Amino acid sequence: MQPGAEWGRLYDQEVAITPSSDSFILRFSELTEASPARPRDAALRAFDIALSAFFLLVTLPVTVPIAIVLLATSGRPLFYRGERVGRGGHVFEMLKFRTLRRNAEERLGPYLGEELVRRTREETTAIGGWLRATQLDEIPQLWNVVRGEMSLVGPRPIRPRFFAELVEELPAYWQRLVVRPGLTGFAQVRRGYETSMAEKLAHDLEWIADRSLRLYLRTLATTAWRVLRQFARGLAARS
Repeated sequence: MQPGAEWGRLYDQEVAITPSSDSFILRFSELTEASPARPRDAALRAFDIALSAFFLLVTLPVTVPIAIVLLATSGRPLFYRGERVGRGGHVFEMLKFRTLRRNAEERLGPYLGEELVRRTREETTAIGGWLRATQLDEIPQLWNVVRGEMSLVGPRPIRPRFFAELVEELPAYWQRLVVRPGLTGFAQVRRGYETSMAEKLAHDLEWIADRSLRLYLRTLATTAWRVLRQFARGLAARS
């Protein structure tokens, strides 16, 4: 069977509609399991656990007040839980501090790209806008890293529905599932949010082919510098 025909079988309508099904997971697992693990993957996972646990402890003096303010101003739920496609096609719930009005995710579900950005801005709460501006809303994803659903570095996780659509447009897109999705990614530190999915995929595949400890640490260092600058700008904008 030709690769194109195989991809067509994998991403049929049924899979696209029910991407969290066992069939969805099984079919992608068959592809990703054919990609051999590397000894360096174990080292990267050890760094993931150690660094994310450390960051969770360090950020406690920030996360506890954030949780209290969110509960007082917006009520429950405290966290946004969004379905994302992980390694091998397994679907997991990605955590963030909730920055949008209640049930906003249902209203935003059909949108992507610039339209999603515009509508998300309209749904953002006052405290949520500050959390987004400082990127503090991302802290709960460290739990996803500890649990093994994500890595600190990898392709950014995407919703199952959009993954099923993108893999039809970009057949190599499934290769992102060879590794865990990341809290930050090689594509994100090289390019902006508006970059095309095809270009982002090229950078993601470069990371997957390399995924060395050197590149891992370099990506984290670049991300840390960007987050600190964004945090400072967010504080200045809200002061």
